[in-house]
Amino acid sequence: MQSLSLGSVSRYSRIVANTSDIRDEPITEAANPSSTDLDSLESVEIVRLMNTEDSMVVQAVGSQASEIAAAIDAISLRLRSGGRMFYLGAGTSGRLGILDASECPPTFDTDSELVQGLIAGGDEAIRRSVEGAEDDVDQAGVELDARQLQSVDCVIGIATSGTTPYVVGGLQHARSKGCLTFAITCNHGTPLAAAADHAIKLLVGPEVLTGSTRLKAGTATKMVLNMLSTGVMVRLGKTYGNLMVDLQASNSKLRDRALRLLMQLTGLQPLAAQALLSDCGGELKTSVVAHRLALSPAAARDRLAANDGGLRAALQQTS
Repeated sequence: MQSLSLGSVSRYSRIVANTSDIRDEPITEAANPSSTDLDSLESVEIVRLMNTEDSMVVQAVGSQASEIAAAIDAISLRLRSGGRMFYLGAGTSGRLGILDASECPPTFDTDSELVQGLIAGGDEAIRRSVEGAEDDVDQAGVELDARQLQSVDCVIGIATSGTTPYVVGGLQHARSKGCLTFAITCNHGTPLAAAADHAIKLLVGPEVLTGSTRLKAGTATKMVLNMLSTGVMVRLGKTYGNLMVDLQASNSKLRDRALRLLMQLTGLQPLAAQALLSDCGGELKTSVVAHRLALSPAAARDRLAANDGGLRAALQQTS
């Protein structure tokens, strides 16, 4: 286990000491009375029990709708101003952040640096546990600085317990730099929530398998990350209606999807749509604007750029 410096221990202790309403036993560590005989159940009973418990996840996430929506609006404003979005986490929380970040480039054609996921222990920890990494209160700050953290950036700390030093310290560091910070946790009154500007609290209750927060807590976290990244990209004009018009056609499946979307949005037949898509360098939005407004690919790109990449705005522009 990594040892902390005296200064790090002191700083983390102050964060904990200044946090109100910390419970003796976190909700996520409590025993679930519904599953005390888990090892005696038939398989179908285990499935039904877990399904029943999972129904609480939707309610817990729904209770935070206003907080999630406010985060979407605040983050999208920062990203429009040149900011980036960072997820910090350890273990399952870190892996979920990395998963969400890694899906943004192919889904929304974003630069790989726009949304980034950092995990305690680095890339090795994506596949296996790196003992003690999450206890280093300073490491996340070091990693953020290595990515040239700026005040316009947004940092989202994910920790089911709300106490993970790596995440708490990272949010404290980001906040000191002027970044907008958010906490995603599944417990009341945590150091992580205290370290953030805004907190999203997913109170899913005790797990079926005591302390195994990859279950309900992990599912709730994944749902919120889905909402955050998708909502932000919608606000940034990365969609048209419910269509992924900014997708990165990097494989045959996505190339086929881009072609189908172009046909849907233009009424073109397959051969004509494929020719147009090729003329526009495989860019779906450029192809749509070029066809609908009878513009060259270059002029279509300029029109999109003048509208911050928004397809609807580009099509509706009057001058």
